[in-house]
Amino acid sequence: MRVGDLTTPALLVDVDALDANLADMSAALPGSKLRPHVKAHKTTALAARQADGGHTGFTCATIREVEGMAKAGLGQDLLLANEVLDARRLGALDARVTVAIDSPSTLRAAVDGGVREVLVDVNVGLPRCGIAPDRAGRLADDARAAGLTVRGVMGYEGHLMMLADPVERARLTEECMGRLLAAHADVGGDVVSGGGTGTYAMNTWVTELQAGSYALMDTAYTAAGLPFRQALTLLSTVVSTTDAAGEMPAFAVADVGLKSLGMDHGNPTVQGGHVWFCSDEHTTFGPERRVSVGDRVTVLPAHVDPTIALHERMHLVRGTDPDAEVLDTWAVDLRGW
Repeated sequence: MRVGDLTTPALLVDVDALDANLADMSAALPGSKLRPHVKAHKTTALAARQADGGHTGFTCATIREVEGMAKAGLGQDLLLANEVLDARRLGALDARVTVAIDSPSTLRAAVDGGVREVLVDVNVGLPRCGIAPDRAGRLADDARAAGLTVRGVMGYEGHLMMLADPVERARLTEECMGRLLAAHADVGGDVVSGGGTGTYAMNTWVTELQAGSYALMDTAYTAAGLPFRQALTLLSTVVSTTDAAGEMPAFAVADVGLKSLGMDHGNPTVQGGHVWFCSDEHTTFGPERRVSVGDRVTVLPAHVDPTIALHERMHLVRGTDPDAEVLDTWAVDLRGW
């Protein structure tokens, strides 16, 4: 199959950029220092590539991701870095599963669901999940009293990932990790888990880093000045054009919109044009050169994770020329909950 044969919108992965990103991160954080986060790609074939690079422990965001990784033979050490109130599906798996807890309710869910290992999730500054640092030790004591193995702590400084100033990002990361290490002193265990793509080079306090977006990247992370290449693009087709008329400049419409793009980090980027707005099925853009109905255009998503979750498959390619070969097609097989 050739790129020109694909029905649009279609996710394309530049295999050379992907391999370069995987190699660069593995060099920076070899082996168990990196626990790749599969929420960023939801694809067991890509996770297998990460495992081939020496990373056999993985981070997951949903029970479905944990189940799919175990089914694919990638269940050597799976962390569900999320709180759940029904862990029975996790306890039934033939895999090593650790789940995050931040309350008596999530602790009880782990016990009742048959999960034997936990991390205490600590709020280090992001107003999302996590127990207050000064209460983490008590929760760990209660978990051990309930028969659970407490492997350590986790904490995510996600609110810092996109800070443009790397000096400020590093300073605030140190503050957040100070809170996590204080909690770890009370909790115990061998694991201090946290971080992400945006802090991979500066978070030196964790024993394992939970980065995911580095593999495929998006325009938001690229704007943060990270060294990884944009491997993921969205191939689309121009379905309508309008010539300039009066004060209205010429514009074109591509067949990619809100139903195929994660938009929480802003508009996508259209190569060779500037985006006006996105609607359900369309992106309206001002082309830098004349385009015609039927032309293919390349769209770069602003946020990789939710974009991939909207698609069933991704195609590995070298280049987007219509005659370029589609080297492989991977199922996005970790979607759902």
